[in-house]
Amino acid sequence: MAVFGRVLTAMITPFGEDGEIDHERTWNLARHLVAQGSDGLVVTGTTGESPTLSEDEKVATYRTVVEAVAGKKTKVIAGTGTYNTAESVHLSQRAAAAGCDGILAVTPYYNRPSQEGLVAHFRAIADATDLPVLLYNIPGRTARLIEIETLKKLSDHPRIVAVKDAVMDIDFTSRTCAEVPELEVYSGQDTYTWPMMAVGAVGVVSVISHLAGPAVAAMVKAAAGGALDQARDLHRRLLPLGLACFLEPNPAPVKAALNAIWEPVGQPRLPLVAASDSTVTAIKEALTHL
Repeated sequence: MAVFGRVLTAMITPFGEDGEIDHERTWNLARHLVAQGSDGLVVTGTTGESPTLSEDEKVATYRTVVEAVAGKKTKVIAGTGTYNTAESVHLSQRAAAAGCDGILAVTPYYNRPSQEGLVAHFRAIADATDLPVLLYNIPGRTARLIEIETLKKLSDHPRIVAVKDAVMDIDFTSRTCAEVPELEVYSGQDTYTWPMMAVGAVGVVSVISHLAGPAVAAMVKAAAGGALDQARDLHRRLLPLGLACFLEPNPAPVKAALNAIWEPVGQPRLPLVAASDSTVTAIKEALTHL
């Protein structure tokens, strides 16, 4: 059913020259992404530089994006997960009050809780509001995998409805789709979207949709409709862009590309730095290929 829609954009956070959030540009970007085919916007996730945003900055961004898409069918999913359960619960409640439609809860990073700890953490977030929850399984960043048996336990919660799978293991994705059918699976890595949909994923949380939204939407629609040859062709055309946008730590490449071909969205906050000229050139070449 794709409760959040099929193409969700993991939205960057635009900054002004002073390093503060540019809310006018944020509003414009939200509207642009919807016009380019995004069914939902994931706000203040990793691509939105959540580790360097204060809680108040995050809530202000939720309000801006909710206002920008008011009256449209677009879902606004707030990235509220941290390695602190109490903080994640509080931010989730503020996201709900700001009008968001869902919660993205990443695996707690750095403190590496046990699987039992993960269950308790995610259930606490899901209990905090009436919003549906999208889990975020990304062991490469968090040093902890949400295991299949843990996903099964979490799927019993009525508000834990989906998982963003950035495990980058098709066998794991296949097992998740087959063994935990209660959870909808979203690709968390653009270059894996078509293979993951071939084994049962419902869509993608995309970064490259900032730059090629219509093509991403067309690929996902084709895959969801069973037109796998068409989806595979679009996957192959999108692949250079997906690779180029991750030549350096996300979101530096996509921010640099937007600065070059769309509107100024500022530089990443430290400790991230601006992407190199060679990365921007690779992105432009990939867009030309597309």
